[in-house]
Amino acid sequence: MRPGAAGKVVKMSGSDVSFVVITGLSGAGKTQSMKALEDLDFFCIDNLPPSLLPQLVELHAGAAPHRKYAVAMDVRGKEYFGHLVDALNWLARSEYHYTVVFLECRDSVLVRRFSETRRQHPLSGAGSIYDSIALERRVLAPIRERAHIVLDTSDLKPVELKAHLHAAVMGTPVHEMMVVDVFSFGFKYGAPIDADIVFDVRFLPNPFYVRDLRATTGMEPACATYVMDSPIARSFMETFRDLILSLIPYYGKEGKGRLTIGIGCTGGQHRSVAVAEELGRQLAQRGVRSQVRHREITDRKLAVESGLYPDDAGDECDTDGKSEDNE
Repeated sequence: MRPGAAGKVVKMSGSDVSFVVITGLSGAGKTQSMKALEDLDFFCIDNLPPSLLPQLVELHAGAAPHRKYAVAMDVRGKEYFGHLVDALNWLARSEYHYTVVFLECRDSVLVRRFSETRRQHPLSGAGSIYDSIALERRVLAPIRERAHIVLDTSDLKPVELKAHLHAAVMGTPVHEMMVVDVFSFGFKYGAPIDADIVFDVRFLPNPFYVRDLRATTGMEPACATYVMDSPIARSFMETFRDLILSLIPYYGKEGKGRLTIGIGCTGGQHRSVAVAEELGRQLAQRGVRSQVRHREITDRKLAVESGLYPDDAGDECDTDGKSEDNE
């Protein structure tokens, strides 16, 4: 529900929009929290005057897709902050899903943070920094009582704060939302610079030397079967898969939203493609969000379509005139 132009309440679908309201003590980590929520695809607005919250919903009313908003509102709003209780009452009467996150922190830690950043407390006056913090606690007491989540950031690193917010707001651990990006490439075209993990699979059986498979790719069943249907390939895939599965939670704890894995062979056509496809399949079977792409196959297709590379081009030759392994 939202207020209309004439003050009437207009019905809207509660599933259309959801809010996370970030508030709490100054210096407790609201800026880091907003950055974390932005990484979770929230539309983030910092220091919004509370009275503008209904107008924000009206702005969204014309948009088609579901949108998630994160709004930071605190004592920086000065005289406008007094309207926050009214804004929360409005949200409570509406059909929108919302969560109020209150960031708490020990006084000693807040004093140290203000000293390190050399910034003034928003309520600073004639008294000490401790007096300003005590005043802010009294002002925020009614809001703290209405918070769905009270998060003490005293001992949290930024990546830990992100993980706590992710679990609290999204309802899942951060590593379960991580996307594993698996891609194949050919070493002869250059090693990737955007991969977190790189594996060399040139020890696997090479279809390039099988006449009927030379022109195929690892995406085709015959080629993939040739690569994967060997004891060393099966043993490697089991070990490789289990290694990645064991590492995902630890990368998640460091705040990574995407883990990029590069799998390379010589030409990026046969072995690396087959392994990338198989790894993506096995990760998906175990509930891991993953995607698979093939650098050389995609680049060659674009080059052929643009006329920069002949469709029937053979393998490159080395300086001895021998055909270089295109796989």
